[in-house]
Amino acid sequence: MEHSLLFNAMVYLAAAVLAVPIAKRFGLGAVLGYLIAGIAIGPWGLRLIGEVEDILHFSEFGVVMLLFVIGLELEPKRLWSMRRAIFGRGSAQVLGVALSLTAAAVLAGVDWKVALIAALGLSLSSTAIALATLDERNLMSTPTGTSSFAILLFQDIAAIPMIAVVPLLGVAEASGSEQGWLGAVRVAAVIGALILAGRYLVRPVLRVIVKTGMREIFTAFALLLVIAIALLMQWVGMSMALGAFMAGMLLADSEYRHALETDLEPFKGLLLGLFFIAVGMSVDFGVFMAQPWLILGLVAAFLLIKITVLYGIARLAEIPASQRALFAFILSQGGEFAFVVFGAAETAKVFSPRVASILVVVVALSMVVTPLLLIAHDRLIAPRFRSDKKGKADAIEENDGHVIIAGFGRFGQIVGRLLKVNGIKLTVLDHDPDQIDLLRKFGNKVFYGDVTRIDLLHAAGAAHARALVVAVDDIDDSLKLIDAVRRTFPNLPIMARARNVSHLFDLRDRGVTVIERETFESALRLGSEVLRELGLGAYRARQAAQKFRALNLQSLDKIYPYYKDKDEFLSQAKQAREELEAMFAADAESVRNETKPEWE
Repeated sequence: MEHSLLFNAMVYLAAAVLAVPIAKRFGLGAVLGYLIAGIAIGPWGLRLIGEVEDILHFSEFGVVMLLFVIGLELEPKRLWSMRRAIFGRGSAQVLGVALSLTAAAVLAGVDWKVALIAALGLSLSSTAIALATLDERNLMSTPTGTSSFAILLFQDIAAIPMIAVVPLLGVAEASGSEQGWLGAVRVAAVIGALILAGRYLVRPVLRVIVKTGMREIFTAFALLLVIAIALLMQWVGMSMALGAFMAGMLLADSEYRHALETDLEPFKGLLLGLFFIAVGMSVDFGVFMAQPWLILGLVAAFLLIKITVLYGIARLAEIPASQRALFAFILSQGGEFAFVVFGAAETAKVFSPRVASILVVVVALSMVVTPLLLIAHDRLIAPRFRSDKKGKADAIEENDGHVIIAGFGRFGQIVGRLLKVNGIKLTVLDHDPDQIDLLRKFGNKVFYGDVTRIDLLHAAGAAHARALVVAVDDIDDSLKLIDAVRRTFPNLPIMARARNVSHLFDLRDRGVTVIERETFESALRLGSEVLRELGLGAYRARQAAQKFRALNLQSLDKIYPYYKDKDEFLSQAKQAREELEAMFAADAESVRNETKPEWE
């Protein structure tokens, strides 16, 4: 068994490593690469893997994690602001596709019960494929992305009553007595428990785990949280993905959201890839070969009807003309929940095993066709809009430019407060859980995480930030962070805190031009006040401080080229001090010979 598990893992990884880069190289996209890999190693390819159904069930956790991470990025107030898009466009899509497909099937002579359940299942799109495509193409913030997400979320909600309706249309007896209002009460109780746990249990537990300083335990808890919620949702008959989305949304305003997101990202990506591989393996080419023209005709008719309805919704939703076909293609395929709906229909004897097998192949093939439709869009449709110079530009959702402050100690707090009172939106990252807890009590939006991790900056929106303020205490962490940012976000402006002169020179080496020594200016101001207290006068004291500041900066510029050469650096520093002493001696002589200004 252990050998089999390791062998299967090796096969999955080898298939992904070989197929996905090749698919990307030829412009086919990662999703199609995974699907091709699944077909190649599955029962109708090299037959390296046999337990396709078990793998498909396990890999569904990739979809679960995807929805959890999306929930982390969507605060409840933002979800509420999207309610019209979710229930308006979502219901229009599901009803429009379901009614159109039902009518077409009934006209073709199919029994209305079979036609209705098949149409309901086919109206659902693949959350995994659609969201992975949107993310791969960086479309989540566009009208296509926001409308697609709203529709997918409604579909996850609508899948629950769809599955509940299937037994009512079948001849099989209902299995179990917990139907109707009792099941609804149980679902409501679980949702209420999730809300309370998210608010009052999960955050304190995360805080305790963070204080241990063991990153692997934090990651383990994140995985435990997602899996436990998914299984709980499955137990009450709800969508695991929808439950994970709700849990993520409840933690969206948590200080640990970015850390959770970055820790789960690798697992999400691998499991999603495994899901697509499993879908590729599940395509039953035996059914296809028995009636190829029937199945190809069904796939073509299904895609044509669904794309037509989606294109109409895109026009009603005022999606720009250049994105309407893309929107329709992204949501055109059948979804993961179709497999569940068709399985329930077969159990309830609405479908015969033959009909269920044909529909499963239709859905799987529609998933395989989606990347090909997107390639056709990129090569045939998109260039027409790019060449139309008189056309209006796509209305891309405006990004609220924010400033990221890495490190929120004494120095970072002052910068943050100044920016906040001047209306600048902040995203603050810090690693001290006690500090974070205190700052959040005063209304500051602070997130836990290791600021040297570039994936955390990705999650914090560094790609769209207006500036990065580096105010971390540790010099090595500061330089490590800036090196990573320069590689990944070369256009992101960086303003940095320098702990000392050596740190300042290291920052200059990295191209940072806006640097502030943390004690220099405050020490100058204090020195100026001491001079005033000793009777030098306000003007003279201020003039002395300004001259010292100018000379100090000049000396730094002079010795900067030599700071890595120890002997030359010491020589230049000694010379700069001697020049400074000579200048102040001359200043002292001139002061004795001048009269005080009238205002002193």
